[in-house]
Amino acid sequence: MQILLILNEPPYGSERCYNGLRLALALPKSEPETRVTVFLMADAVAAAKAGQKTPDGYYNVERMLKGVLAGKGRILLCGACMDARGLADTDLLAGAQRSTMAELAAETLAADKVLVF
Repeated sequence: MQILLILNEPPYGSERCYNGLRLALALPKSEPETRVTVFLMADAVAAAKAGQKTPDGYYNVERMLKGVLAGKGRILLCGACMDARGLADTDLLAGAQRSTMAELAAETLAADKVLVF
């Protein structure tokens, strides 16, 4: 099964991004054949910034995204949203990729389920 998660909210301050990533990590554990793609849009693109330092005991979305990648998932970012926030490709964690609305449209059509956070 192909699952597409679209995250829109900032990585911190709201728990929507966190909860979407929790689900992205849980899906392949429940069903190993599941392929997960996480598409970061709007303020959620900041979740893929490399080098995040959070207080001890606080969740870290960079680590969570690395877990998605380790589970053979994909992390795609809206390129226009990155540009609007001054986020360069070199700022991203390894494995995260700049993407486009055309690619999001293709991923949406290919997905068995689309979840939006």
